[in-house]
Amino acid sequence: MSEHLAKIADRFQLPGRFVSAVRYGSGHINDTYLVELDDAGARKRCILQRVNHAVFRNVDGLMDNIVRVTEHIRHKLSQEQDPDISRHVYSVLPAKGGGWYARTDGDEYWRALTFIEGAHTYDVLETPEQAYQAAKAFGRFQSLLTDLPGERLCETIPSFHDGPTRLRQFHEAVQEDRCNRARFVRKEIEWVREHESILLSLASALRSGLIPERISHNDAKINNVMLDDASGAGVCVVDLDTVMPGTGLFDFGDLVRTCVVDTAEDEPNPALVTADPRRFEALVAGYLASAGAFLTEAEIRHMVVAGKMITMMIGLRFLTDFLRGDVYFRIHRDGHNLDRCRTQFALVDRLNEQHDVLEAIVRKHAALP
Repeated sequence: MSEHLAKIADRFQLPGRFVSAVRYGSGHINDTYLVELDDAGARKRCILQRVNHAVFRNVDGLMDNIVRVTEHIRHKLSQEQDPDISRHVYSVLPAKGGGWYARTDGDEYWRALTFIEGAHTYDVLETPEQAYQAAKAFGRFQSLLTDLPGERLCETIPSFHDGPTRLRQFHEAVQEDRCNRARFVRKEIEWVREHESILLSLASALRSGLIPERISHNDAKINNVMLDDASGAGVCVVDLDTVMPGTGLFDFGDLVRTCVVDTAEDEPNPALVTADPRRFEALVAGYLASAGAFLTEAEIRHMVVAGKMITMMIGLRFLTDFLRGDVYFRIHRDGHNLDRCRTQFALVDRLNEQHDVLEAIVRKHAALP
């Protein structure tokens, strides 16, 4: 594999000679490698990533989105005279043959990115302060894109966070039951029926114009923001494959999903899932600190339901994939997607139980009656 990666790396304008590569990160979709380079004796690193073309069919649109977004953020940071731009937004490294990706004879799509040194991500949050910093970083990311010029961004995964679409896909998977698995998840199927209104909440608000369409990350989980090793501050939002039109509430909701719990996304025992109001308050404070200036009152009043909606949607996607035979998310054991689903549904239940407490937290930090 190292020889193959060396050949791939040679197709990009990298800041050094390929030395070695190891798998990096915990993403479910793409294959990511941390590459060590030698630049005249100096050690440098970059990211080499194989794009999952089965998920991202329009690689040209995908890479155009990422380049437009990162270049715009870099321009905005330059205007602000940010002294550490290279750590606050990564760069896409061009292919030697032109363009922003390389396609192999085996129909693999690869890209190269700069690596953010002195920071790392967390799969499970450890402190409320980390929740604050992550939410502040994503709010800042959204704020820098409120004036992105040009045409509307490409939808790299159409209807990615559209509740009605995900519900329809789920019902189709239940009806087809191609792997004869529906009999194992009757309880979960009934749970979805009872909670459909949560899943449809943000789609309804968007389509009615109650909340505006914005550019959002659309996968704003805790392990998609790098926190500084020394200060703990949010440094850089990463994994921009799903940056596209949506609502900032998608991002806040995903932060709730990944930050208010102290269990892993795939915890096998859903009874262990809790929702910590202190972490939720840290998210609200951090997000409003950087996004509060552009959010409307209607958006702010949807923050609690956003946490429930995104959590339910991810759980539903895990359940749909389980019913279809685990064809989308990478799994590491039998029933892995089902464990993931049950953990998400349990978190929605915990958020429902604390609804009034969470709403009061939002009103306090937003100074709403």
